[in-house]
Amino acid sequence: MNANVWRDGNVLRWLAAYGASLVGDGVYFLALGWAAAQTAGPAEVGLVMAVGAIPRALLMLGGGVVADRFGPRLVVISSDAVRCGVVLALALVLALGSPGLWVLVLVALVFGIVDALFMPAVGALPPRIAGPGQLVRVQGLRSLAERVGHTAGPPVAGLAMGLGGPASAFAVASVLFGVSLVLLMAVRIAPLPASAAGAVAAPSSESPWQQLRSGLGYIRRHGLIGPLMLSGALSQLGTSAPMTLGLILVSEERGWGPGGVGWIIGGMGAGAASSALVLTLIPRFPRAGAVQNLTLIVGSAGIGGLVLAPSLPVAVALAVLTGLVCGICGGLAIALIQTATDPSYLGRVSSVMAFTAVGLAPLAYPAFGFAADLWGVTPVFLAGAAVSMAGAIVGTSAPAVRRAELALAPS
Repeated sequence: MNANVWRDGNVLRWLAAYGASLVGDGVYFLALGWAAAQTAGPAEVGLVMAVGAIPRALLMLGGGVVADRFGPRLVVISSDAVRCGVVLALALVLALGSPGLWVLVLVALVFGIVDALFMPAVGALPPRIAGPGQLVRVQGLRSLAERVGHTAGPPVAGLAMGLGGPASAFAVASVLFGVSLVLLMAVRIAPLPASAAGAVAAPSSESPWQQLRSGLGYIRRHGLIGPLMLSGALSQLGTSAPMTLGLILVSEERGWGPGGVGWIIGGMGAGAASSALVLTLIPRFPRAGAVQNLTLIVGSAGIGGLVLAPSLPVAVALAVLTGLVCGICGGLAIALIQTATDPSYLGRVSSVMAFTAVGLAPLAYPAFGFAADLWGVTPVFLAGAAVSMAGAIVGTSAPAVRRAELALAPS
């Protein structure tokens, strides 16, 4: 494998495929909501969007089992092929007539199921296309692709819908998934080393349910992966609601308005994009485990500081700094986990990381709103930051961290 990921055509093909898929996701979701709004009322629009989100959250852990049983490359390629075909079929149906709401519900359901397979599989690919010493840089490139994809998706969808309505937007999304599919088929996957000493690979005779249980048990028992997973879960539970619902309430209290929310979130995005460049350009992070813990503490404090900012410009500046350190924290955590993971568990470990990132947030929203009604926004906002900071206090096994740090060092 090429020591320089910027010159590694295999990594760049994977990166371009992932970016095209992300832009396609953004176009699809916006077009789906718009198509539903043209067919039914707000309640039905919410139903269509929920139908896609619920199976993704419920089946994501099972998606990791599928990736480990059949290989992440096959799962990712199959997922893109299904998404390309389903979205193209929907574009044709919309172009030829006005289908009922049930068609959109069916497409959202299929897309949600496929996403539950795609996310763990794509998360398990980096160790198969880059050496351990390049995983931090690959995670930086992945984060950069995510920022570009999330930013480009809505404008592309708006342009396509302006030219030809939702049918045109779905057609553009299908093309993007097709491009991603072609690029992924050209990506070479290197064989992984044999299972690490002391780790027991899941035998092929195990049922999917047994494989899922063994994967969760592996995470729980591992001296590095278990604590880092718990740390990430605490961070998500503590910050997801404050950074969405909490920012809206704070901006309303301070008179910053919707524009204030946009500026703060934009500042976070700019900081996160900068962190992706830092992870990509810096060849190594000495004591990556300690840096990961430190940036989690600073990032959590920064999120808590947003509610105490005396003015909107201060809040935006703090958001930029917070996005930067949180992005570095997340990238290093993923690289450390993937370096320490036994090859036979990569899919299941990736599925738990994906579930932690997107599946826990909805649990925090009602609790935050209820607590804010009782005690006010500021103390609940600060409590969330404290929960996130507790993730750094969870601690990890020093020998396990050191082994992962040594593996991260570029050769």
